[in-house]
Amino acid sequence: MSLDRLSLDGTRFVDESGRQVILRGVNLGGDCKVPYPDGGTNFPSDFSDHREVSFIGRPFPIDEADEHLGRLKHWGFNVLRLLTTWEAVEHAGPGRYDTDYLDYFAEVCRRAADHGLYVFVDFHQDVWSRMTGGDGAPGWTLEAVGLDFTKFHAAGAAHVMQAKYDYARGGRQDAYPQMSWSSNGRLPANGVMWTLFFAGRLFTPDFQIDGRNVQDFLQGSYLGALGQVARRLKDLPNVLGFDTLNEPNPGWVGLPLSYRHKGPSEINPATARPGPATAPLDALSAARGIPTPVPLLVREPVTGRPVEAGETVLNPDGVSIWLEGRECPFERAGVYRVEGGRVVGVDEDVFRVRGERRISISEDGYGPLFHGVAETMRAVNPDWLLFAEIDPLGAAARRRFPSQMPERSVNASHWYDTTTLHLKTFDPQRSPDFLTGEIATSPGQIRERFVRQLAARAAPAAEFPGGGAPTLIGEFGIPYDLDEGAAYAAWAEGRRDAAVWSKHEAALTLMYDAMDELLLSSTQWNYTASNRNDLAVGDGWNQEDLSIFSRDQQDDPSDRDSGGRAVGGFCRPYVQRAQGRLLSMRFRAEARLVVEIDADPAIGHPTVIYAPRLRFPGGPQVTVGGVGGRLAYDAPAQVLEVHARSRGLLTIELVSKD
Repeated sequence: MSLDRLSLDGTRFVDESGRQVILRGVNLGGDCKVPYPDGGTNFPSDFSDHREVSFIGRPFPIDEADEHLGRLKHWGFNVLRLLTTWEAVEHAGPGRYDTDYLDYFAEVCRRAADHGLYVFVDFHQDVWSRMTGGDGAPGWTLEAVGLDFTKFHAAGAAHVMQAKYDYARGGRQDAYPQMSWSSNGRLPANGVMWTLFFAGRLFTPDFQIDGRNVQDFLQGSYLGALGQVARRLKDLPNVLGFDTLNEPNPGWVGLPLSYRHKGPSEINPATARPGPATAPLDALSAARGIPTPVPLLVREPVTGRPVEAGETVLNPDGVSIWLEGRECPFERAGVYRVEGGRVVGVDEDVFRVRGERRISISEDGYGPLFHGVAETMRAVNPDWLLFAEIDPLGAAARRRFPSQMPERSVNASHWYDTTTLHLKTFDPQRSPDFLTGEIATSPGQIRERFVRQLAARAAPAAEFPGGGAPTLIGEFGIPYDLDEGAAYAAWAEGRRDAAVWSKHEAALTLMYDAMDELLLSSTQWNYTASNRNDLAVGDGWNQEDLSIFSRDQQDDPSDRDSGGRAVGGFCRPYVQRAQGRLLSMRFRAEARLVVEIDADPAIGHPTVIYAPRLRFPGGPQVTVGGVGGRLAYDAPAQVLEVHARSRGLLTIELVSKD
C-alpha cells in the first residue's frame, strides 16, 4: 500500500494534499526489549551470553508479520512506534553490528508499509540495560567504563528480577514487587552510566575510552547504532523518523552532591518514588564498596504518595562494583575522596555549577543528544521527523525541553495514569492521583484529570521551532493484569461476556476521550505478540503486562478481534485525515461520533474517518451538516470518506444503525 509523506504545519501533522492527520497507533512491542526466543525476564540468566544474543524474532517471527500487522490495521491503527534497542544492533561489541538483525528489522518496516502503517523508530531503553534491571544498552558499555555487572546484586547497585526472583516458586513475590524495576533510576549503576553518558566531558574530562572522552564514546556508539538502522530504512516512505531515546534518565546532572529526593522540592519538583532516597554521594559511596545508610520511602496507603519510613543500608556487605584494576572516574576527577572509610564530597555543586553557569539536564544533556540524533538520521534522509522526549517524571513536573530544539521536532512525551499503572487496579468511582494526592470520585472527574495532565504534556510543543509542533503521546496504556489477573481467571473459567474486561475498557475509554478532546496523536503501550496470561510473564519483561493482545485470548484465529483484550476500549472511530482543519472530535459509548472541521475543498482529497464494524455493525448512519458533503463508505476497509461541498464549517455525525 502506498503511503504519502507526512510533514508538519505548526501543531498539526499534514499529508501531501494538505489534510490534517491524526496518528493513532501502538508500540510494537513490549518484548522487543529482550533477546529472542528465551531472553525474557521470565527466564533466569546471569547475562554471561550478552555478546552472543539475537533479537531476530522481536516483535514477532517474520512469518507471523502479516497476521499481527493486519490485525492492527483492522483495529484502526495507522502508525507504529516500532521498538529496537542499542543492544539489539550492537550487542557483540563496539562497532560490531548485527547485520542479520538489521535485515530483519527493515523487513518488518516494509511489511508495515504493505498494511498501510506508518512507522517511527524507538531506540528503547529502561534504566540503561538488562544488566541494570531494564533494557537498552549493550552489556559491554558497563565493562567499558569499568563496572562489573556481576557484582551489582551483591552490592545493591541494581534491582534485577533475574537476581531477586525465585523462578522455581513463580507468581508474585515480595522480593521483586510489581513495577519495582523503576527504582533502579536511583541506584548506583544507573547513576554512574547516565551521568557519564550525558555529562562525562563536564564531570570526568580526563576519562578516555579508545581515545575519546567517555561521553563521546558512549553517545558516539549509540548514534552509530542508530545510523545503521537509518541506512537500512532510508528509502521506505512509511518511515516518519526516529525517537530520540526512550525515557532518558538525567543521572546526577543538575543535582547537589548530597541531595536526597524525598518529595517535590525547588531542586527537584518531581514526585519521589518509593525505595531508597539516594543522593549522588550515597550512590558513589555504595559503588565504591562502602555500606551507606539512606532514607527509605514507602507508599502512603490512602493517596499512594511516597513518605519516609526509616532507613535502609545500601551495599551492607561492602562489595565494590568496579572491575579489578579500575577506579571510579568520579573519584579520579576529584568529585569526592575517601577518608577514614567514608566518602567525603569535595564540592556540593560539582554536578550543578560550572563557573558562573548553572548546569541543567535539558540544556547540557538532552539538547546535545537531540541534535546528535537529528543530524545522524538526517544525514541519511533529510525529510525525517524527530520524535523528542525527556524523562517522564521531569515532564510531569513541568521540566522544560531544551531551548534550542532541532527543526521539525515532534513532542513525543509519555503519560500514564500512575495510580492504575502502579497499583494495577482501577475504580471509576474512586481514583487517587499519585502526583497530586487528589481523589476523583466519578468518571467525569477522572476524564477531567486526564485532560489536564495530557494538556500539560502537550504544552511544551507550543515553544518548538516553526510556530510550534504536534504532540504525539508516545506511550500511555493500562495493565491488563488488574486485580491480580482477575480477567484471566474469568477467561480461564470460560467467561466471554463483556464484563470480563469492563474495568479495562472503562479506563481506556476515559483516556481516549481525553486524547480526542485535545486532538492528540498517540501510540498506546503496547502490542506484544508473545504475551501470556501469567502473572510472572505478561509481556516478558519485569512482570509488566500492558499488551492489547495475547495468544491466550485467541480462541478463533480466523477472527481478527480474537486475541484482543478490551478491544472496545481502544477500537473506536476517529478522524484519520481531515479535509481542512479539525476543530473537534467527540465519541461516547453510545456509539456516536461528532466531528467539526473547518473544511477546505481546495484540498483535493476527502476527510477519512475510521468507522469500525465493532461500533457500527451494520455500517454507520451518517448525518452531515454545515457546508455539507458527499459520502462514500468502504465497508471492508471500515472507513467513511466525506468530500466537502464548499469552504466553511463541516459537521459530521456517525451513529450506529442498530
